Amino acid sequence: MQKKFLKNLLQPHKWLPVSVKEMEILGWEQADVVLFTGDAYVDHPAFGSAVIGRLLESLGLKVVIVPQPNWRDDLRDFKKMGRPRLFFAVTAGNMDSMVNHYTAGKRLRSDDAYTPDGKAGFRPDYATSVYSRILKDIFPNVPVVIGGIEASLRRLTHYDYWKDQLMPGILQWSGADLLIYGMGESPLRELVRLLERGVPFSQLNTIPQTAIIRPAEESIPSHKKWDSIELNSHEACLADKKKYAANFKHIEVESNRMDAARLHQICGNDRIIVNPPYPPMSEAQLDATFNLPYTRLPHPKYQKKGPIPAYEMIKHSVIMHRGCFGGCSFCTISAHQGKFITSRSKQSILDEVTKISEMDDFKGYLSDLGGPSANMYKMQGHDLDICRKCKRPSCIYPSVCFNLNTSHEPLIDVYKAVDKIPGVKKSFVGSGVRYDLFLNPKASEKEQKSHNAYARELITRHVSGRLKVAPEHSSDKVLKLMRKPGFHLFKEFNKLFHEINAAAGLNQQLIPYFISSHPGSTEKEMAGLAVETKKLNFNLEQIQDFTPTPMTVATVIYYSGYHPYTLEPVFTAQLKNDKLNQRRYFFWYKPEMRQEITSSLKKNGLQSLEKELFGNNTVAKSKNEKMPNPKHKRKQ
Repeated sequence: MQKKFLKNLLQPHKWLPVSVKEMEILGWEQADVVLFTGDAYVDHPAFGSAVIGRLLESLGLKVVIVPQPNWRDDLRDFKKMGRPRLFFAVTAGNMDSMVNHYTAGKRLRSDDAYTPDGKAGFRPDYATSVYSRILKDIFPNVPVVIGGIEASLRRLTHYDYWKDQLMPGILQWSGADLLIYGMGESPLRELVRLLERGVPFSQLNTIPQTAIIRPAEESIPSHKKWDSIELNSHEACLADKKKYAANFKHIEVESNRMDAARLHQICGNDRIIVNPPYPPMSEAQLDATFNLPYTRLPHPKYQKKGPIPAYEMIKHSVIMHRGCFGGCSFCTISAHQGKFITSRSKQSILDEVTKISEMDDFKGYLSDLGGPSANMYKMQGHDLDICRKCKRPSCIYPSVCFNLNTSHEPLIDVYKAVDKIPGVKKSFVGSGVRYDLFLNPKASEKEQKSHNAYARELITRHVSGRLKVAPEHSSDKVLKLMRKPGFHLFKEFNKLFHEINAAAGLNQQLIPYFISSHPGSTEKEMAGLAVETKKLNFNLEQIQDFTPTPMTVATVIYYSGYHPYTLEPVFTAQLKNDKLNQRRYFFWYKPEMRQEITSSLKKNGLQSLEKELFGNNTVAKSKNEKMPNPKHKRKQ
């Protein structure tokens, strides 16, 4: 009976095998690729290991997934699938394992959203490296290919917040043979094509969007179309923080160019070479990724182990596009997905929504129609030749580019089409919205018409009671470092949000996100934030301390003290007490915080703000903030 169940399970439209027994039922003696991942196996297009597994399967390969292998015992999980014909593939999962494990205060988290029942402890720190090194020890002659966000953002010298030190590119300390950075479909296809032609792995030197490691004395592989930029060596970065900062300008610029240069860096006796990325995927290519035969479900092995929180959050959601041209200095999206938007076709999106509507547990509500930023769908330059020459990290900061088409008409069209699908009662937008895109006074008349229509469509039909946006700070000085629009624009959107709600007879909340201790932020800026948000009647709940993550401008500033584009010094709060003092201003409305905040204001010569903050310390029920139910503790 069990064998019959498994055989039915493993038809081509079902899950990829995760065990030797499942391989045997399929009649496989050897896999072509064995994929190790730090996440549980969820066969859904929002989970990277499922996308890579299904892509390799579509290329005619036999693919086995080993989710969350045990690295503490006799390593049987790493041995049981045997030697693959082509290579091992390794990813830490959908998150950097260190971000997954630790809070901004470096406290160990007690849960893991990518594990059944949210249990912690099922992946190691630096999972990519741990898995790779184990595999190289057991199978020294089998190539190991690493990818995913952890590997992608650690491809060159980077600051590691958790070790509080600069680390070389991950290829050096993981023992892996090849790194695929960014979204991996295009380089993986080329890798498989070359291997199937019989090209030795050691000669795979010029695949775009890959990084390789070679002896430092070897010459760089020739490529007539690529320019090359040599970065300051890892050792030079260790000796001089300004040289580390200077490197990052090249890294970010070349990550976001259509015709990028190759980067290379000496690390000890090795040279890490990062080949330029592929052009953005076409609509047809992205559709093909989302049209792969996902079950959209966790593997049945987890049926009795509890729900997987990350899956429960996104199972009825749809990703409409990839990429983000916001260029926020604390964000890694553009470093991984690129700044150029690749959008799915309307039909591909509607087909996925139809599949969701047929799921047994679907009650009619789509949790998100979105992407890295919800309202960048189908947006690109009017003249792509201008984009080809562009080196700006952001298309919308310090102002929206004159060449950017910001029409929201295609997005509105998809929203309306989705809402007509039988079984769909409501489609919500859960991804972050860039309000600066539709509050641009310099947009054409036609674009502004679509902006107005989008604001009404979004607020009246696609908000589930609370709309989340991310002004991040109120200080123009800090916002400039963040590459975010001025706070006046948030005020404008706040006003528009409530006007549209009032006209439609709705009572909805705007939920803003803010960050403390970001580079450039001092207690003065945080006190100003407290005053500004008090004036707008917000009791903040969506807040966080700045967490330095690899390959962001803000992280470079945090470690080096210099802005990588100007090499001018920038203050950043680093001491635990300094961070705590900044965070405290988020909760100015709590009586127990008043004495400490008042003391800090006086210490910093900011007594003039005390009256503004505490002149009336009672926050009345407002259009922005519902009063909490006294029977329940407010979640912060």
